[in-house]
Amino acid sequence: MIDAYEVAAKQGMPGRINTVMQTCFFAISGVLPRDEAIEQIKYSIKKSYGKRGEAVVRSNFAMVDATLANLFEMKVPAKVTSTIEMPPAVPADAPAFVQDVTAVMIRGDGDLLPVSALPVDGTYPTATTQWEKRNIALEVPVWDPAVCIQCGKCVYVCPHAVIRAKLVEPADLVDAPEGFKVWDSKFREVPDKKYTLQVSVEDCTGCQLCVEVCPAKNKQAVGRKAINMEPQLPLREQGALDWEFFKNLPEQPLVDELKWSNVKNVQLLQPLFEFSGACAGCGETPYLKLVSQLYGDRSVIANATGCSSIYGGNLPTTPWAQNPLGRGPAWSNSLFEDNAEFGLGMRVTLDKQREYAQELVVRLRPMIGDDLADALLAADQSEDAGIEAQRGRVAELKAKLAKADSPEARDLLSLADKLVRKDVWIIGGDGWAYDIGYGGLDHVLASGRNVNIIVLDTEVYSNTGGQASKATPLGAVAKFASSGKRTPKKDLAKMAMDYGYVYVARIAMGASDAQTIKAIVEAESYDGPSLIIAYSHCIAHGINMAKGWISSGWRRSPGIGRSIASIRCCGRVGRIRSNSIPSRPRFSSATMR
Repeated sequence: MIDAYEVAAKQGMPGRINTVMQTCFFAISGVLPRDEAIEQIKYSIKKSYGKRGEAVVRSNFAMVDATLANLFEMKVPAKVTSTIEMPPAVPADAPAFVQDVTAVMIRGDGDLLPVSALPVDGTYPTATTQWEKRNIALEVPVWDPAVCIQCGKCVYVCPHAVIRAKLVEPADLVDAPEGFKVWDSKFREVPDKKYTLQVSVEDCTGCQLCVEVCPAKNKQAVGRKAINMEPQLPLREQGALDWEFFKNLPEQPLVDELKWSNVKNVQLLQPLFEFSGACAGCGETPYLKLVSQLYGDRSVIANATGCSSIYGGNLPTTPWAQNPLGRGPAWSNSLFEDNAEFGLGMRVTLDKQREYAQELVVRLRPMIGDDLADALLAADQSEDAGIEAQRGRVAELKAKLAKADSPEARDLLSLADKLVRKDVWIIGGDGWAYDIGYGGLDHVLASGRNVNIIVLDTEVYSNTGGQASKATPLGAVAKFASSGKRTPKKDLAKMAMDYGYVYVARIAMGASDAQTIKAIVEAESYDGPSLIIAYSHCIAHGINMAKGWISSGWRRSPGIGRSIASIRCCGRVGRIRSNSIPSRPRFSSATMR
């Protein structure tokens, strides 16, 4: 046994335990004599890290020596004497399906489940990651409300949606747990409310992105900010109580006083993508979380195989969630090569179902009533208020149809929800969009259909180990390009722009968080195909993931932080804008180790 994190931290390399664990293996395995093994490890360290400086080499040497001093053997007793019971796989208040099926899988007993316990149509419930409390972070962020400026950047970049903010009425806080943190609202639009920012300590991965992005410095304590990392274990019990109370506070309604076009306000919206199993500090998941906050209650998602399908829908849980009204994204995964066509099929189906529902409204006008029928057919659903109004009309329609018994009435009842606007999002990585699925992607863009495509661009095949793709920049080091990629990055944005009727944007939160929101909002509102290429830092780049958004902002690939739009609207076509000279060689963060 060894406390590897403690050993690494004392040598000034917190979290970097690879040298510690390698030393442990050779110390106890007997593959080589111990002295010879340690000598070879130190030789490998000097060879691997020598170019980073003597200080790094010395720190790793010290870690090897400290490992041997802190490696202890624990004798396994002949019989069990402990009275400690394993905690249940999921909390007692989890839904029946989670208790009976999901929990069995989490315990590792999935092979014992009978086929009859599984969903007959393969459709699984969403919002199940909330029951899977992993407790994997040794340190978690702690909020200092007196220093906080309520900018929301920590909420914005959190890859796992474990940091959330709400504006609440003072009356809602009467039964708050002792020590529950709140502060007066600094929002000019709603100054009479209270602001609270809470962390789900049991779901946090300890990536530290929130601390790195926080702009509010504590002037009374050097090195401290409005959010700081603290040991998790002493905070766990109180944190669980605070989180449970926070969850039950009212969600922020889409009120006219707040405009949903900036980071400060968007942070208040409930994320419908939460607690995924993505790597700590993942650069992809914040984009999906943002889409779910803005449009999750009406989204249908086609997901290409890759990282986003693994953390998006791997058994036994899924991070795609629901709001208090039970609305949330419908998600499905398709193959690597045909996901774009898969999403197009969703769009075509939804459009056809809506057309048929509208035909039935016309036929059943005498039963429905002229006023309601006209309102259903002529509804303006370009804004959230119009969508909510249409939902109200559909509820009224369903009440009338429930009393009818004709085949057409039953058909319309089954399709009534299709009269409400639905967004189709087609999601995948650069390996899918630039390489294996490009033919289908191009076909879908050319179709002119109203789909929103998001390319989570890590510039390598992340899910399979960091191989070079057509998105890998010139000179970048990756698997299959160990001496640097010989060809430039494929310009997918420019190729899509050539159609003249496709909305195209390159975004990166680290370069411009405001432009990221602007591009997603514009893409969703555009009645036609849209393509968003979202630069995503990745653990495969070999960087310190805590610095992910900072490095992506500093790196600034051409076009990142600038909207690249090609929208044919009222005769106007956007033009490409870039931050750097296209002819200069560019290097991904994979080469900046």
